[in-house]
Amino acid sequence: MKFFVVVIGLLAQYINGNCQNNEKIHWMSLKEATNKNLMAPKKIFIDVYTSWCGWCKRMDATTFEDDAVIKYINQKFYPVKLDAETKDTIYYRNKSYVFVPEYKSNEIAAYLLNGKMGYPTSVYLDEKMELIAPVQGYLDKDQLLQVMKYFAEDLYKTIKWDDYVKANNK
Repeated sequence: MKFFVVVIGLLAQYINGNCQNNEKIHWMSLKEATNKNLMAPKKIFIDVYTSWCGWCKRMDATTFEDDAVIKYINQKFYPVKLDAETKDTIYYRNKSYVFVPEYKSNEIAAYLLNGKMGYPTSVYLDEKMELIAPVQGYLDKDQLLQVMKYFAEDLYKTIKWDDYVKANNK
């Protein structure tokens, strides 16, 4: 009887169009990503956010819940969630970064965002943990996938962003 109820429930979800992948983004700390990168180098995606940022919450609820985004980010990056206002000391590339009350942010956020404090910001690091670029603002699933592919596939090394966008929006 239980099997029948489960099958009917799944069928109802499918008919209503709510059948989704249960996979989630495997968020980690910068320290965890750094350690994984030592064992198997891969680019790092950092979602820099704050607890009060409405667009950050919207991106969490929409963009980061999309199946294509989840699959791509888990496959191509070590995804990191970084609260720009964390009071924790963060170690990155042999340096300690701390919370600075005057700026109401952690020094690591200011460094990664090149001093342009806006949230959300997606930050991309290469396999050597060097900053490629921050991308500021809310991105929907299509926008984020386009940006992630640009960095993950090293297209940024051979084509300018504007040319990449033109070529992909024909």
